[in-house]
Amino acid sequence: MRSCRLVVDTGIHWKRWSREQTIDYMMENTCMNKEEIITEVERYFVFPGQACSYMIGCQTILSLREKAQLALGDKFDLKKFHDAVLLHGSLPLNVLENIIDEYIKEQRKDM
Repeated sequence: MRSCRLVVDTGIHWKRWSREQTIDYMMENTCMNKEEIITEVERYFVFPGQACSYMIGCQTILSLREKAQLALGDKFDLKKFHDAVLLHGSLPLNVLENIIDEYIKEQRKDM
């Protein structure tokens, strides 16, 4: 489903897909019903890059989690990591990276 959203977002805004082309693509490539698809398609037409930005954020957070796990080993606590990620709300990803670096430093003090 996520990969389909990336294709659709790119199709709409780069390849200039029409609304009908987009709906047809999603009908062929997902198990969503037409009403759900129309809702998603309308969102992607109004918010260019939304699906791509979500995926970039997801990949960045997973990468930061792996970095923290490697740095902290057995001391890594998923709940504390999530708290560190969410504590400051919505942030640019480079700022989040700095916050996680600080989180790792703080957690290593007790090692």
